[in-house]
Amino acid sequence: MKDAIDFGSMEIPRLFRKLLIPTLLGMVFSAAFVITDGIFVGKGLGSDALAAVNITAPIFLLTTGIGLMFGLGASVVASIHLSQGKVKVARINITQAVVVSSLFLLLASIFVCMYAPEVSACLGASERLQPLASEYIYWFVPFLAFSSLLLSGMFFIRLDGSPKYAMWCNAIPAVINIVLDYIFIFIFKWGMMGAALASSLGTVIGGIMILAYLFRRSHTIRFIRMKWSRKSLRLTTRNVGYMCKLGASSFLCEATIAFMMFIGNYIFIHYLGEDGVAAFSIACYFFPIIFMVYNAIGQSAQPIISYNFGAGREDRVHAAYRLALKAALCFGLLFCVFTALFRYEIVGMFIDTAYPAYGIAVEGIPLFAIGFIFFAVNIVSIVYFQSVERAVDATWVTVMRGFVFMALCFLLLPGVLDVPGIWLAVPLAELLTTMLVFTIYFRRKRKRRREALGSM
Repeated sequence: MKDAIDFGSMEIPRLFRKLLIPTLLGMVFSAAFVITDGIFVGKGLGSDALAAVNITAPIFLLTTGIGLMFGLGASVVASIHLSQGKVKVARINITQAVVVSSLFLLLASIFVCMYAPEVSACLGASERLQPLASEYIYWFVPFLAFSSLLLSGMFFIRLDGSPKYAMWCNAIPAVINIVLDYIFIFIFKWGMMGAALASSLGTVIGGIMILAYLFRRSHTIRFIRMKWSRKSLRLTTRNVGYMCKLGASSFLCEATIAFMMFIGNYIFIHYLGEDGVAAFSIACYFFPIIFMVYNAIGQSAQPIISYNFGAGREDRVHAAYRLALKAALCFGLLFCVFTALFRYEIVGMFIDTAYPAYGIAVEGIPLFAIGFIFFAVNIVSIVYFQSVERAVDATWVTVMRGFVFMALCFLLLPGVLDVPGIWLAVPLAELLTTMLVFTIYFRRKRKRRREALGSM
């Protein structure tokens, strides 16, 4: 299944294309996984059901963040070890990442299901939306470990030189989800349970595909038997801690999207009621396409950057980063224009014109889309910082972007611009983050220049 990839010598543009195309296709399928839920829920169950799913989305996003944190963190560490010929250590790293993340999510899932009504209320569900949100939680949350495994496993498979197999790990669950969504919602009439169960079964299949690959003895990156002595557990704790440190900004990226949806739900319900939340949910359903394309670009560049960083090839590191940044910006401009031109069609995919949420979404989504351009720079830059072990920079940018700037913009801008201010909160937060990224970049560049002059 390997695709003849050499991270150390292949030309950067060719290497990037070989990783990007299957990764991007896989991400598109993964986005379809999410969007299909929205379309079927909106068309089959109505705007309240759409709003309820959006209420529970932060749980899924935090799970995604855990998968990405362990996936990227372990992949960066394993990449560096592979570049140094330490194959066994790389295998230990990915095994530790999968075992620890799965155990953590199993325990978390039990807790959330035990207190589903309370959790949905804390996430902002009104009395009208709470039963629907709780039902979705009961049938989706128990399978979160598979969702995380699917995300982290694709990092390891791409590192092993099999981006096409990683693509199919996204594509097959997406197709299964689409088919089951239609059957469970429209034929069996299972409502929220059907929507949740369709997504869950899709992720289970994807997780099984990941496990099947990593148990194969013929691959370089594969599972290895863990030791359970006191010394081994101490080393595991240390290794997992370092992986989490490297991948923390990936978790925070998802946590910030969860926070965006959390605070957005509260602000929209305050100004526009449940219809406002339903309108916001359409933007949030469309958002994964944007995020996953940028994520695909970042994840394609990550093993190239990490491998060559470990090998001391700074020229190849910067070439890969610049190429990823250009690709992300092109997509950002394209997405922004497309959303503005086809806003009626986009909203119409999710709900009928008879719902009040339709008009709210049509007016607001073009404003929301302005942020796609700046979001491109931010996501790729965060991945770059992670890939070269600049975890502090990555974490700082992520925290400022997703919590500080986002909270300030959501809380202050509506008071100035009313409803348009709610939609412009996210774009303004992304713009401020881009300015922060450039500040860090040029400051580091000036520092390196001064150090170079001082050594002469």
